[in-house]
Parts: sequence; structure tokens; C-alpha cells
Amino acid sequence: MITLNNVSLRRGAKLLLDKANVTLNPGEKVGLVGRNGAGKSTLFALLNGTLHEDGGDFSIPKVWRMAQVAQNMPETEESATDFVLTGDTRLVELRAQLAAAELSEDGMAMAHAHVDLADAGEHDAVPRAQALILGLGFKVSELDQPVNSFSGGWRMRLQLARALMCPSDLLLLDEPTNHLDLDALVWLEAWLKRYAGTMIVISHDREFLDAVTNVTLHIEHAKLNRYGGNYSSFELMRAQQLELQQASFSKQQEKIAHLQKFITRFKAKASKAKQAQSRVKALERMEKIAPVLADAEFTFEFKEPQNLPNPMLAISDASFGYVVDGVEKSIIRGVDKSVLAGQRIGILGANGQGKSTLVKTIARTMPQLAGTVTEGKGLNIGYFAQQELDVLRPEDNPLEHMIRLAKDLGPNSGESGREQDLRNFLGTFNFAGDMVKQAVGTMSGGEKARLVLAMIVWQRPNLLLLDEPTNHLDLATREALSMALNEFEGTVMLVSHDRALLRAVCDEFWLVGRGEIKPFDGDLDDYQRYLLDESRRLREEAKLSNESTGLTVATTQDQPHQSVAEQPVAKTSEQRKLDSAKRQEINALTKPIKKSIEKAEKQMAALNIEKEQLEARLMSPITPPEMAEAGKSLKQVNDQLAQIEEQWLGWAAEVEAIENSA
Repeated sequence: MITLNNVSLRRGAKLLLDKANVTLNPGEKVGLVGRNGAGKSTLFALLNGTLHEDGGDFSIPKVWRMAQVAQNMPETEESATDFVLTGDTRLVELRAQLAAAELSEDGMAMAHAHVDLADAGEHDAVPRAQALILGLGFKVSELDQPVNSFSGGWRMRLQLARALMCPSDLLLLDEPTNHLDLDALVWLEAWLKRYAGTMIVISHDREFLDAVTNVTLHIEHAKLNRYGGNYSSFELMRAQQLELQQASFSKQQEKIAHLQKFITRFKAKASKAKQAQSRVKALERMEKIAPVLADAEFTFEFKEPQNLPNPMLAISDASFGYVVDGVEKSIIRGVDKSVLAGQRIGILGANGQGKSTLVKTIARTMPQLAGTVTEGKGLNIGYFAQQELDVLRPEDNPLEHMIRLAKDLGPNSGESGREQDLRNFLGTFNFAGDMVKQAVGTMSGGEKARLVLAMIVWQRPNLLLLDEPTNHLDLATREALSMALNEFEGTVMLVSHDRALLRAVCDEFWLVGRGEIKPFDGDLDDYQRYLLDESRRLREEAKLSNESTGLTVATTQDQPHQSVAEQPVAKTSEQRKLDSAKRQEINALTKPIKKSIEKAEKQMAALNIEKEQLEARLMSPITPPEMAEAGKSLKQVNDQLAQIEEQWLGWAAEVEAIENSA
């Protein structure tokens, strides 16, 4: 077990833990929560040994193997599969031992290495690594692509897969959902539920924490407080504690009344639609934990829009996509949609189906490929892009960003551009005092996200386009965003993997997939089932594609959409003779090669049987000399197999080249 007894922990001059005590038992799944800067990542540094306690006693079993996601961006030409495979440190170590034994021709060492490799799962290591990669959203065609060919977010997914590949007794996960879409998130939850070791996870996704944890560890006032149960249980227990303490009673009552006012207002007009009822339940949860929300250090609200055009925009027979080297790549086609004033639309869809493309096109950062997108008069878009944080100028401070924004918009903004007014406005977003002059490049991801939100709020938009706005927000700021969006009187279009935010904000969903946009009539539970079914369908398609070998002759029955003009005409007698002669020529060329292939396949089958027998013998009780002899024999069999497989591949490629040249 892991124990902290009167542990004190500092980062520089700041005391983050002051005589903290906690015990974590083997096999527990722990959610580590607390405000930004409370010390969550510092506690991880203590657990992984990169930081030592300043006082008290900390202990963790010495025999425990630990895995965690590396935070550096990998730079390597290794394939995705090989990169993730090397995350299994035990396999890497044993392979090195086998290579050394083979180099020295030490039969006994080879035998031991083969036995240990079998115990470590060498036989299915590649399929296990690839299952992790595919589960996190990659395509089958990307398994052998070099790591350097992927963007930063996808490389971090590979780092996550690499950590999951590592055999471990303790798994440390710091914001594992940040770079994931909802489909990959659902898969990760299922994987972590099966994980047998002890897990500690830092996350600001409440539904993810609810799904994978059974203990919550809360850092507050430099103390560690342990709660049995998931995040929702922790919220309720903490709300009860705050009520008992009567802390900041008048302030809380004011905020609670404010919460209940908009909850009541929404319930009064909610339809019986599944999504609306799901949203009612989310707001009822907020009602129950109102004291926790009232205790939050940060809240904000969107100002009333200056006008509300209706419809906000109309999309007619449109195609959305992008242009590469002058060639149009259409992702979504035949879109006919209207966006009305006051709608709250959640945009759903598996990774790569076009959610961000849709949002970017509406936000005017990408042109549509066809059709029309007609904007309502006075449309004012507030756009939070996934890469919005990169748009901020790292050398500039928040005040400079606001001054520049005020100058760009001029008097049309309807807001005061005076420096003092801008300072006061930034203060409402927790940029107080010297923070308004702090370079953005030195700020945390959460602080940058707050600055982007501040800039959007200041513009008084009537249509909010939010593409993964919560990636860098802590739980308190996510709740503040949820409350602000619920009170916003304009229109919201939201792409997010944060299901709690989607439930609380959206009362209808659009599903982007298979080249089209259509309404999704279910709620998020139905959508999770849809994602699992879709993932299963894609796996089956990939499996069938991999299993199909040789040439497939297509008939008109195989092509139901073939027009009469496209159907093949009957061949003449002369043409049939020419075709027959061509087939005979191909058969004559490929027949001896196919005989060699057939012979090689029989040899490989026999060698595989011999390999299995030798591996079984090594696992049975035999004398040391017998073990050494079996180890040498196994190496010879593996070498022969590798040689014949290489020949087989060459012959198969030769046959394919001859047949394709026909």
C-alpha cells in the first residue's frame, strides 16, 4: 500500500502539503482532485520519485512496477506499433537478454530467455500494442506510419498507449483525456475498468472520474482528504460538509438562489425530448451541489447579446472540407440546416468525421466547397477553437491582448476600451494585480483558456462556437462555463468530449458521420452505445479487408448501384479467345512460383509445430543440459522460419506483380 504520514511537500517557497496523511490500498482506483496549483502534479512527482518529501514519512512498495504517460513530445522515426511496443519494458529487457544469449551462443541463457518471454506475453505483444493504438482512435493504415508523421495531439495519444502497454502495479495518469475525442474516451474508460493494479488519475472530466474511480483524494488547504466513492459521491459529501460548516453562508445563499432560478426557468420550458430530460437531470445535480459551486473561486457570465437574428444562419446544399494542392477533399456533403436563435446544439461524431471542419466553416476560417452558408443580419460569432491557445501571443500579456481586441473591434463592440475598464474586466476572470502584465507564454493552459474565454465574452457574441473548450480547464472553471452557457441568451454550438458539459448545456444533438449531418434523437448514453457499435463495425471492416487475399471478381450483383450504361457488355468470341490465351500465359509464368509458395507453406507449418513443441518442452521440468539443447534448437527453428517467411513474401509479391500486369 501507499502511505503518507505527516508528509510536508514544497515547490520552491510554496508549501503544498502540510503534515498530510493518507493511505491508498492495492487495487484502488483513485481520482486526485483540487484547484489548479493545489499540488496535484507535485504529489505525482513524489509518487514517481522525482521529488522527495520535505518532512514526514512516505512509503510505496519497492517491488511495485510503475507506469505513467511521458509528457515530452516523442521525436522518432519508429513506427507507431514499435513505439508503443517498447512501452513494455519487461519485453524490451528480455529481448535484449535473448539477443545477448544468442550472440554468445549460450543455450541455457537462450532457453531461460525464451521461457521468460513466453511468460511476459511475447506471442501476442504486437496485437496487444496495436489494439491499444486502434482503441485510441488511429486507423489500421496508420499502425506502421512513423511517429514523427503525426501531429502533437496524436503523438500524445501514442505516449498514452505506450504507458498502458507497460506492465505495472501502479498507473499514474495526469489529464489522460486532454487529447482524446469522445469515442477514444469511451474506449479508455472500458480499458481502465479492467486494469488490475492501483491507479491514480488527475482529471477535470467528472464523468470520466465517475466511470473509472472508486476513491477520491481531495487536496485542499495543503491537506489530503480521502473520500470513499467516485467524484459525484465526493461532491455530495463535500456539499453536506459545507452546509454543516455554514461557511460564507450569505454568499452561498445568494449564489444558490441564482442557480435555482435558472434551473427552475429551464425546467418550466423543457420539452420531453430525451436530450432535454438529460439536461434537466444535469441541472438537478447542480441544484444538489449548489454549496460546492457557491464556494468556487471563479464564476463568470456572457453578456446579453446586442441583437438575436433568427435564423442565425442557414446552410443550403453545402459541402464542407478542405483543399490540398489545389484538390478539393470533401468530408461532409449535402448539408441543409438552419441554426435558430436560442438553440443549444451538441455536435457529435467519431474522430475524423468532420466536427471541427463544420465548426471552422461556420466560423469563417474555412470556405465551404459547395452550396451556401447565409448569415443572419447582425450575426456575431464567438469562436473557441481547439488551437485557440496557440493563437495567443506568448510574449504579450492579457492587458495587451484586450487592448488590441478593443482597437480591432472599435466602437462596434459596444464596450469600453479604456485601460482601467479592461483591467477591471480581466479581474472578473481572475487576472488581478500583476497578472494582467504577466507574459501569456509563462501561464498555465488553464489560465490561457480563461483569457480566451474573457476575450470571447467581451465581444458580446450572439452565436457561440465552442470546439473542445474544456481541454485546459479545471473542474471549477468547467462548472463556471456550464453555468454561464446555461444563462447565455444566444445560440450555442458545442463540440466536446466532456459529457457533463454536453448534458448540462445541450438540448439537441447533430451527428456528423459517414459524410453527412443528421439529427441524433437519443441522449449521450445512446451515443456511447452508437460509438461502441461503430467501433465494432470498423474493426470488422478492417478484419475483412486484411483477410481478403487474391483477386475478387466483381459481378453486377456485387455492384447494386451500377447503371445500365456502366454494366459490362458481352464479350465477342475473339475477345474470349484472347482472354483465354492471356490466362494461360499468366498460369505458365506463375505455376512454378506457386509450387514454391506451397512448399514453403508446408515447411512453415512443420516448423511452427516444432517450435510449439520446443516451447512446451522448455516450460516443463527438464535437466539443465536438456534445457540448453532445447534453447539452441529453438533458435535454429526461429532462424529457419524467418528465412522461409522472407522467401515466401518475395514469391507472393512476384505472383501479384505478374497477375496485376495482365
